[in-house]
Amino acid sequence: MDLDLALLIGVFIFASALLYSSVGHGGGSGYLAVMALFAVSPEVMRPAALVLNIGVSSVAAWSYHRRGAFSFRVWWPFAVTAVPLAFVGGRLDVPGLVYQPLLAVVLLYSAWWLLSPRSVPVDDPDLRPPLVPALGAGMGMGLLAGLTGIGGGIFLSPLLLLNRWAATRTTSAVSAVFILVNSSAGLAGQATTVTAIPWNAALVWVPLALVGGFLGSRYGARTGATKAIYRLLAVVLLVAATKLVLTTFG
Repeated sequence: MDLDLALLIGVFIFASALLYSSVGHGGGSGYLAVMALFAVSPEVMRPAALVLNIGVSSVAAWSYHRRGAFSFRVWWPFAVTAVPLAFVGGRLDVPGLVYQPLLAVVLLYSAWWLLSPRSVPVDDPDLRPPLVPALGAGMGMGLLAGLTGIGGGIFLSPLLLLNRWAATRTTSAVSAVFILVNSSAGLAGQATTVTAIPWNAALVWVPLALVGGFLGSRYGARTGATKAIYRLLAVVLLVAATKLVLTTFG
């Protein structure tokens, strides 16, 4: 990949990491949206997004954990089924004609979630998800994470908040750790088949994502995200989803 293009994409990756980490997310849907806008091939998009997810969600998880926001009992019922399915999803070879529409649907859903009004649960430490629904949801989120290159936080966060299974700060912390383990499993699944990572670009993107993730997670852990951040992210996702649809069916 040309260095100038890698740097330009890197600027947007930095911004995505900054904004997403402020809400406890690794930024997978944001990185995929950016790469879709610049017509990066699906063979590069999936592993690159997972690598960036791992870096940024690690920083976010650490920041939230330091402030005592993480809850193991909220996290584990989702993670125990998500991780093996993320590995399976990563192992699957998804053709571009299938991957691009699938990713467009995921990005549209993500934009809807970011724009939708949400109720804030009380900050109750005894909140927790029911076991069976959490195990089932984890399976679906894990498979999607491996297939698309997202970490799954964009699905877990609304599930926790809308069902009042976790408080807002806890949701961000749990999502960060969930994204970390899911992305690691998905990347492990792809490890034997990945041949298309542009390492010159990765050397630019990863440091920028880490810096953005560090700054965003510190802000989010202290103050929480604003509506303006959600709206800005949603616009990027909508534009990228539209481009994917036009590229596939246009």
